[in-house]
Amino acid sequence: MWTKENLFELVQEKLRDYMFIVVSNREPYSHVYSARKIVWEVPASGLTVALDPVMRACGGTWIAHGSGDADAEVVDKDNKVGVPPNEPRYSLKRIWLSKKEEEGYYYGFSNQALWPLCHIVYTRPVFNESDWNTYKQVNELFARAVLEEVGQRKAFVFIQDYHLALLAKLIKDANPNIITALFWHIPWPNPEVFRICPWQDEILKGLLSNNLLGFHIRYHCNNFLETVDRSLETRIDRESHEVIHSGKKTSVQPFPISVDFEAISRHAQSAEVKAEMENLRARLGLDNGEIIGAGLDRIDYTKGIPDRLRAIDRFFEKFPEYRKRMVFIQAGVASRVRIPSYQAINEEIDSLEWEINWKHGTGHWKPIIHLREHMSPDALMALRRLAHFFVVSSLHDGMNLVAKEFVASRFDEDGVLILSSFTGAARELGDAVLVNPFATDHFAEAIKTAIEMPEAERQRRMRKMRELVQENNIYKWAADMISDLVKFEFGES
Repeated sequence: MWTKENLFELVQEKLRDYMFIVVSNREPYSHVYSARKIVWEVPASGLTVALDPVMRACGGTWIAHGSGDADAEVVDKDNKVGVPPNEPRYSLKRIWLSKKEEEGYYYGFSNQALWPLCHIVYTRPVFNESDWNTYKQVNELFARAVLEEVGQRKAFVFIQDYHLALLAKLIKDANPNIITALFWHIPWPNPEVFRICPWQDEILKGLLSNNLLGFHIRYHCNNFLETVDRSLETRIDRESHEVIHSGKKTSVQPFPISVDFEAISRHAQSAEVKAEMENLRARLGLDNGEIIGAGLDRIDYTKGIPDRLRAIDRFFEKFPEYRKRMVFIQAGVASRVRIPSYQAINEEIDSLEWEINWKHGTGHWKPIIHLREHMSPDALMALRRLAHFFVVSSLHDGMNLVAKEFVASRFDEDGVLILSSFTGAARELGDAVLVNPFATDHFAEAIKTAIEMPEAERQRRMRKMRELVQENNIYKWAADMISDLVKFEFGES
């Protein structure tokens, strides 16, 4: 089994004298003002939560957008700060964006064009040329930060996600000796969907500038290869999953991302989490006899939260004997609220929750409790531990690490995971109760199945899923990518 120790040994052996640099839009830690004091927070991001243990193990530098309102107050002259703040293990180098740059690059092209384009959830992408131009400019800012950090040294630059599709080309145009890999954390759609992007060719050429390009599952790799085949003059080796473009080779491979299983399992067993479980029960007025369902999501139209609420409504309609016996806790904060489609999903969720609570609630009991505040890591873990069943109902998702975090947290080998079949995680976690979130009656029946599942069956399923997540942890994901990168770049076998 891969651990942070043998991952560190792999990096030391295989990358030798190479600098190790991670680049992402989102930073792993932010500094903010709280009552005129500077405190640090962990932003809500599956990407950064997954990669932080890798960086702790390997060291190096993480380059990201400094978005916290006190971020600039704690960096040195090179815009760097040691992280984690309480026990520094690597450097965080922050770059700064103007409001206009953030609007066009992040809220504009990244999240109103690429995000809906790649997630097939029937939200139309918006393609504005001004947003595209700003996206290019910000990718250039990131490229300058990388090149400044590397100088004349040898480096491996590990780029993250759809915000930085052009970065590898910009880096290599200036310094072709830098080795780059990019991991695309969201789905890649079929060619017919992606071809509506007016700047398809530029994005594909940017991605093919990487030595290694990773997706969560083989299906997304195949979609990408088909897209390239229809759009660019390339030679594709479908046996080795390699693309030759402009004389350069890019390996396109699946790497299912995961979590730090051991760390999550240890945290779940801590005294702090146990105390927080009691605090949550008291604060929410829960007694020990109630069946608790839970969902933990960033509020996004891809996560299927309205579909989940409709299924809960149908569940109480079909099985009224569970009224006053089951409560569903939805936790998660709003995100990207400047975007109209995100404003709409928040309003839809509010409306559905009010309607369902009015329709089925009685006395002090309400079927749905929505926790919209920023919750501490202990509180989030307590919610996973309290849940008799846990719902991940994404309409389309590259992986969904929330599902794996739930599995890793259940050291008691209990609890049922209800998981959308439209997530990458469903390819691995076959012992979850798999659902089609668009099929409301089917979803309602799945909730009943989860609640009534015998203890022995719950434990059998959870045990198998835990073994899988433990074996295929975040360190294995990083090791697989580094090993493949070395193999293709240096000709090792």
